[in-house]
Amino acid sequence: MPQRQVIAMGGGGFSMEPDNPLLDAYVVAQARKKNPAVCFFPHATDDATRYALNFFKAFSRLDARPAFLSLFTPPTADLESYLLEQDVIYVGGGNTRNMLALWREWGLDKILQKAYAEGVVLAGISAGANCWFEECSTDSVPGKLSVLACLGILKGSFCPHYDGEAERRPTLHQFHLTGQMKAGYAADDGAAGHFIDDVFSGGVSSRPWAKVYGLRLEDGSVVEEVLPTRFLGV
Repeated sequence: MPQRQVIAMGGGGFSMEPDNPLLDAYVVAQARKKNPAVCFFPHATDDATRYALNFFKAFSRLDARPAFLSLFTPPTADLESYLLEQDVIYVGGGNTRNMLALWREWGLDKILQKAYAEGVVLAGISAGANCWFEECSTDSVPGKLSVLACLGILKGSFCPHYDGEAERRPTLHQFHLTGQMKAGYAADDGAAGHFIDDVFSGGVSSRPWAKVYGLRLEDGSVVEEVLPTRFLGV
């Protein structure tokens, strides 16, 4: 049975740290073969062309073969076969709610489940990290953070930008205290949780101080645990 992997970034990667390739290089290195095919999903933004161009610029400098999936001009009618030939699927940030609605319309929710089972590395930043969990904290609706149901490939919840946006931490704690959100994970900008065969295997970071956290409700209080996070630099 192939190893199943998800790499969920709270922030960072080529779109936030164009001069710091540590997280993106880490994602590429987890693929099942050298010079892997990496397919970018820019579906959470209305500026997909620019986002995809920046992806190509960044990943062309890595040991990878970049491509991207447009849902306006798909490369083929058989998206399942196309995506199962990829080694890594890398999902960009933006509006998680809109992205998931688009995926469900195209059947990508089911295809991504199959890709995960067959060993394609699933990775992404912000919305592209939220999507893999049962639920997430999202700013998809302007002016507030809310809880959103996601794909459920991984159990529990996720919150990105934990140190990068002032309202993320207090709002997440409130979601847990009020029972709106399942136990789960949060990640700072520049940090990523690496999950192997459905289990958290460790955190990695492109910034020395960035961390991954586990959160749960215990005896009526929120327990926030700093999880082991390895800085990828020197």
